[in-house]
Amino acid sequence: MEFLNYAFMQRALISALVIGLTAPVVGIYLVQRRQALMGDGIGHVALTGVALGFLFNTSPVWMAVVVSAIGAVGMELLRLSGKARGDIALAMLFYGGMAGGVMIINLAPGGSTAGLTSYLWGSVTTVSASDITAILVLAGFVLLVGLGLRRQLFSVCQDEEFARVTGLPVRALNLLLAVTAAATVTVAMRVVGLLLVSALMVIPVVAAQQATRSYAGTLAVACGFGVVVSVSGTITSYYADVPPGATIVLIAMGLFALTAVLTRPIARRRARRAGRPTPPLGGAAGERPTVPAPADPGRSSLPSG
Repeated sequence: MEFLNYAFMQRALISALVIGLTAPVVGIYLVQRRQALMGDGIGHVALTGVALGFLFNTSPVWMAVVVSAIGAVGMELLRLSGKARGDIALAMLFYGGMAGGVMIINLAPGGSTAGLTSYLWGSVTTVSASDITAILVLAGFVLLVGLGLRRQLFSVCQDEEFARVTGLPVRALNLLLAVTAAATVTVAMRVVGLLLVSALMVIPVVAAQQATRSYAGTLAVACGFGVVVSVSGTITSYYADVPPGATIVLIAMGLFALTAVLTRPIARRRARRAGRPTPPLGGAAGERPTVPAPADPGRSSLPSG
């Protein structure tokens, strides 16, 4: 436990704990909407924000928040307007964000792409006290939105038309979810890295779906998985001297594989009771998360939990 004697490791573990708890809160909605790669697109746009922070000599974290939120909102508006399909809008985020980041960082005084490495792949040694403050503030916003509006957000992600009929502000909720996803990406970029943050938002949720059948259960288990993989990956990266982002993602994938194997007998029993073929290992392709669509339009789509 000697790593706890170092201030940089204390900051890294605090940020890893917060990131592991926060990322699945947004990831569960992205998985529900089949937008698992949205975090990658936002991460590429956030790279432009980081480069602008270097160019204007301001905080790269807060600049990344602003730029990624603008990019996420723009992608969502394109999707809702019908002028561009979701995959096209996502591709525009990927290519434009990466190109903008590389171009701007080379325009910054003394800047080079080497300065973006810690933001792309994560680094436990570069998390500063100001980064911890930003992470805690952004994580508080993400948890407030993701948990406080969980019924409304789940209804919109489950069935937008049903949510619109029941009187929910679908457009506003979609935009709020996009901004929350952007904040989550920015929270995680210092430890996991912009190129891998989407994995921490998605893999714990998909792993939790193997063992649970309700929204509340999936969210609780996914947050637990997220904390386990982010903290263990950070500690492993310290001892093995490897990038923390890659370590966290590989541990998350291993946890998913282990969960899929252990829950295989449960999946077989459920399939036999329902008279369905046994699903493939890891769940059916494109399978929706755990909560069925509501049957009564006058009731909420979520269980009371």
